[in-house]
Formats: sequence, C-alpha cells, structure tokens
Amino acid sequence: MRGAETPRHGAFMGDLTVGQLVVLGFDGMTAADEVLAKVRSLKAQHLVDLEDSVIAIRDADGKVQIKQALNLTALGATSGGLSGAFWGTLVGLLFLNPLAGMAIGAASGAGAGALSGRLMDYGVNDDFVSKLSETIPNNSSALFVLVRDVTMDKVVEAIQPWNPRVLNTSLSRDQETALVEALKAAD
Repeated sequence: MRGAETPRHGAFMGDLTVGQLVVLGFDGMTAADEVLAKVRSLKAQHLVDLEDSVIAIRDADGKVQIKQALNLTALGATSGGLSGAFWGTLVGLLFLNPLAGMAIGAASGAGAGALSGRLMDYGVNDDFVSKLSETIPNNSSALFVLVRDVTMDKVVEAIQPWNPRVLNTSLSRDQETALVEALKAAD
C-alpha cells in the first residue's frame, strides 16, 4: 500500500526515522519517572519502541541528578567477565589448570569490559543531557527518549495526564509542531 497513511505513526506525525529524540519537561521531580514507567508499559503493548531513555531531575536547590536507562559500565563488565571466563578456561585447559584460567580470564575480562562500557556513549548523548538539564526549572524533571517507532496518538493520549512540555526534539519542524499541538489538544 504505497502512499497510504500508516496507522503505526498516527495521521499527524508522518513517518519517524530511526532514532528520533524527544525531550519532554514536567512539573514535579517524580513526573519523568512516572511517565517513563507508563511508556515502558506501552512498549509491552508494542505501541512504542525505545532505543534509550534518560531522566533528569532538578531539586529545589538546583542540583541536577541524571538517571541513565542503560548502565554501560555494568553491562560491559558483565559481558567482559563472561567472555574472559570462557577464553580463560580454554587457555587454562591448555596448561592443565582451567579453574585458574577461568578466574584470571573473568577478572581481566570484567575489568576491560567495565572500562570499555565506561568509555562508550550509546543512545542519548551525555553532553546534550547535561547541558539541557541545566535549563530545566527547580523542582522539575525531564525525560529524554530516543524512539525507533511509535504509535503517536496513543502514546500522546497516555502521557497527557502529566502535562508534558516539548523541550527539544530531532523531529522536523512540521512533526514537532504537530506533536506540540497534539499534546495541547489532549488537555
């Protein structure tokens, strides 16, 4: 059905390309967490496909706390440890001491994996999150979502009770305007 409107994206958004960033601001320090929980429930219903998400919270004193959805250091340490244990066991078999090889391999693999995870920047850019987080008001929060696919009208309807404000997007001007209008219309 070439040229026909796809119901996945809603009539007002058009096609989203892979990895579209949307940043929403909320009154209240817990609102972004609540909305992310709601969006994750929508993910289970296949209404949204998230690539990454980050929450920024600014307290009454202006201090910003950032919560990453993916802990790349832990992920790197885990995968590096498993890989190191495997290869260490194989090398240990050659020298007739597989337990020592596994232990040494796991330790060195976990260290290398943690380091590579720490140095890797995946998803939403950390510098962008830090800079934009400094602009949100005290006692508020922001949700950064990197979306692969979305059924926009249903997601907008589901998050509207939190009165989100669009702070930034990588959408086209027309798509961003349509999103802002859809969020206002749902009031």
